[in-house]
Amino acid sequence: MIISNFIVKQKNKLLTISKDKITEIFCIADDFCKELEKEFAKKVLPDSDNAPKRHRKRMMSDAEVITILICFHFNSYRNFKHYYLYCVRTVWKDLFPKTFSYNRFIEVMPRCFVAMTMFLKLAVFGKCTGISFVDSTCIPVIHNKRFYSMKVFKDIATKGKSTTGWYIGFKLHLLCNEKGEIINFNLTKANVDDRNENVMNALIDKVFGKLYADKGYISQTLFGRLWDKGVHIVTGLRSNMKQKLMPLYDKIMLRKRSVIESVNDMLKNVAQIVHTRHRSLHNFIMNILAAMGAYCFFSTKPHVNFDYEIPPSDGQLVIWQDFNIKS
Repeated sequence: MIISNFIVKQKNKLLTISKDKITEIFCIADDFCKELEKEFAKKVLPDSDNAPKRHRKRMMSDAEVITILICFHFNSYRNFKHYYLYCVRTVWKDLFPKTFSYNRFIEVMPRCFVAMTMFLKLAVFGKCTGISFVDSTCIPVIHNKRFYSMKVFKDIATKGKSTTGWYIGFKLHLLCNEKGEIINFNLTKANVDDRNENVMNALIDKVFGKLYADKGYISQTLFGRLWDKGVHIVTGLRSNMKQKLMPLYDKIMLRKRSVIESVNDMLKNVAQIVHTRHRSLHNFIMNILAAMGAYCFFSTKPHVNFDYEIPPSDGQLVIWQDFNIKS
């Protein structure tokens, strides 16, 4: 009786994801993983010896591991061990009939890093539409007072400063379109500048059109480098800068940078991408990838709602409805 009541309470904790949604995520991940394995099989080098080798399949596939990691960021669980033992292995036993023990699952997680990264990049992330927003957000991994006793991220995490003050951890650079879909990302140390050449080159891969950013991205060198690559970065002006004319369209779109801010907010407050309970660097990275994957499957995303009208006289684009942010 006590166990049955406990299971009922666990079912009530699953707030925002249904079994249909879990099945949808698994089907997309499974189809992708099967195609990925076929491509990897074409690139495998032949063995030097002809000795027979044992190719034993795991009890759980990569698609199942990816699905479990992504679904963790949908519900109200904040402890992955509690989620895996009392949700995946109990409530979702019909969806995942063959599961690893918790310790074995933690060992297998890092092995799905390549599959998870390529799944996000090729199957889940959005495409560039010519209107993009860029921003960075802090990822603290430990309290400032515990910096000198840090073990997991020793010599890896660094000190950085954000609008809320100093923190110890990393910095997540995000690029999204006007639909609120993540296009690309880059994870760096906390003391890396947003305008860093390597960071921007990785972010703007396959990006074109206009890129809207805050005043932290003001740099004449960065503007020229992106312009040569077909990207026009648009930023606001500081109070001590010389004023210049700016198209009305760019002024309006700069005010809609709240899209990328809302994406960062959902990753932190809904997907819970930030916490300080990591016990290994590999699982820290997998947690970030899974959180971004969960965001891509959210039913509602912040986006810019706008419409255009083309007058028959001169063919110029005229904005006739005010821009709004919907989430």
